[in-house]
Amino acid sequence: MQLPRLYAILDASFFAEPNAIFSAAHELVSAGCTVLQYRNKSGNARVMLEHARELKKRLNDPVTLIMNDRADLCLAADFDGVHVGQDDLSPESVRNIIGPNRWLGVSAHNPEQLRAADFTSADYLAIGPVFATTSKEKPDPVVGLEGVRRARALTRKPLVAIGGITRSNAASVIEAGADSVAIISDLVHDPRKSAEEFFRILR
Repeated sequence: MQLPRLYAILDASFFAEPNAIFSAAHELVSAGCTVLQYRNKSGNARVMLEHARELKKRLNDPVTLIMNDRADLCLAADFDGVHVGQDDLSPESVRNIIGPNRWLGVSAHNPEQLRAADFTSADYLAIGPVFATTSKEKPDPVVGLEGVRRARALTRKPLVAIGGITRSNAASVIEAGADSVAIISDLVHDPRKSAEEFFRILR
């Protein structure tokens, strides 16, 4: 599989109401985003499924939709994949649920976790937080660009870097070895224009 340079994450906590999420998704896809992850750490399953199904319905373009954490909701909303962290279901448990054809991403925060994830059936791995981040209540220790370089040396799988990445530092993260950068907060304001700027920087 080949990841796009920009891996856009729609975090429900950054939007005042659902229509703002759907509008942002449309703008991101219009700007050229081909992968969107829906992330909702505080919503209940019913709300998450409603949002996910609405995203699926509205985005007719060829976009890969990833569900954060929940393999069951990935299937229920007919999403294209799921991304799990260290505290979620194990990658192989998720793979058994979603089957062989959907994308599976796994987050790692240190070399040990990354090595373990590399042995699973994950399609891609995520390393972070690269920089200080505000999108997690209890973030893991910052790994820095050196952590990205170390991760690159430990896996041949596509590597997504996440955590505190902005237009001002994204190029350095790609230079350190990441295939893709996952962005949350720096896409919230004027999503289309922001995404277009990322694509220019990451060419």
